Amino acid sequence: MNRRTFLAVGGTAVIGGAAGCLGGDTGSDANGYGPEPESVPEERSIDTSVYQTQVFEGIEVPLAPIDDVYYWYQRQEARVADARGSDQYQNAHIAGAPLSSAPDGGSNDPVSDWSTDERIVTYCGCPHHLSGLRAASLIDNGYEEVYALDEGFGAWIDRGYPLEGSEVSEDRATYEIQGQSDPAYADEMVMLEQVDADRREAAPIAEDGSYTLQLHYAGSTDSRFRVEAPDYTTEGTLADLTSGTVTV
Repeated sequence: MNRRTFLAVGGTAVIGGAAGCLGGDTGSDANGYGPEPESVPEERSIDTSVYQTQVFEGIEVPLAPIDDVYYWYQRQEARVADARGSDQYQNAHIAGAPLSSAPDGGSNDPVSDWSTDERIVTYCGCPHHLSGLRAASLIDNGYEEVYALDEGFGAWIDRGYPLEGSEVSEDRATYEIQGQSDPAYADEMVMLEQVDADRREAAPIAEDGSYTLQLHYAGSTDSRFRVEAPDYTTEGTLADLTSGTVTV
């Protein structure tokens, strides 16, 4: 099985005892800003024009490095939004971030109330495939300064940055699902969804048709997941899907 240790998140990553169970909360009251910091980093210049970009659904999305995102976060100069599924969000998310699932935020999306001239950073765990799709949708809808967190949510956790959620102290593992699609679908996305929960990840298809889906997960490997590629859909336990290459 393709499994490697991910992280045991320490209490230092939890702010203000916010690790209580969120129940069905989707963060609709969260405003996208982090907590008031004890000290604000000194102002520095950031040249966003040099950011790497990636194309999602035909739209070019800039990928913001985590150092810059955390600088904005501490200074409350950007709003962050979680592009994953609601179960992942409830387990753990960036403190202050609302749920705005890829690709379009879903119903009652909190981000729809934000001004189009706000700086917005979307994030996910794969590390920027779902967040890239969400950012592309926002850009397409007229938002003027939108980025996807380049290194993804895992890097945020690794650095001990502020978190909220019901499982922020849980041990997690990273699972990689290797798959093969038709090379004709290069650059299109493959989706991974948990059958009995709102948990999802995504990955692009490479030029040779291969793809790698990455999942940060603390549950049982007997849980069932569905892989949806452009040319096939298959379903199995996490143990099954990580035991070999997924094909038609």
